[in-house]
Amino acid sequence: MKNKQAELIKQLTNKQLLLNLFLTQIILLTLAFFLGIILFKDRSAFFNLFIFDDLNIFLIGVPAGVLVVVLDVVLMKVTPSSYQDDGGINERIFSNLSYSMIFVVAAVVAISEELLFRGVLQTHFGLLWTSIIFAVIHYRYLFNWFLFLNVLVLSFFIGFLFEWTDNIIVTIIAHFLIDFILGVLIRNKSKKHGTRRGVT
Repeated sequence: MKNKQAELIKQLTNKQLLLNLFLTQIILLTLAFFLGIILFKDRSAFFNLFIFDDLNIFLIGVPAGVLVVVLDVVLMKVTPSSYQDDGGINERIFSNLSYSMIFVVAAVVAISEELLFRGVLQTHFGLLWTSIIFAVIHYRYLFNWFLFLNVLVLSFFIGFLFEWTDNIIVTIIAHFLIDFILGVLIRNKSKKHGTRRGVT
């Protein structure tokens, strides 16, 4: 199954891979919209999850996002490279994007995933089931125990932030920072190695 997925991904161009990413996020947003209509009694119950003038956005969301990135970078340095192998998808997505496009991708992913998983699912089904569903949805990580455990722990952590603050903006910011900073690091690493290969 892993090899079949890898072969399918190899057949996609970088542009097609990016379009598939955006299509996936549109599907998640659509799910969030329809499940939100079904599960929330009224619109105000959903909109109460958004607190824009909350200091926790900066006191908890920002440091939490940065902390996850720091831990991830440390793990990349101390674990075998096979532990970080997602089939090269993240590298293919981020290595050729501009910084502004990485910002857009990170924002779209953070907003759509947090609206569905924290805003709709966790609000109604709790932290445990939401974290498991979140990890399983990241299908490519199912074939790598380390990445799967990583994304499962990350989901519990972000879910805990939501439980703690009752503010989905906090989790959106934390999720955005994780994806944006790691995306920039992947891009910079790719460009650095590309430059070296060009010289030698």
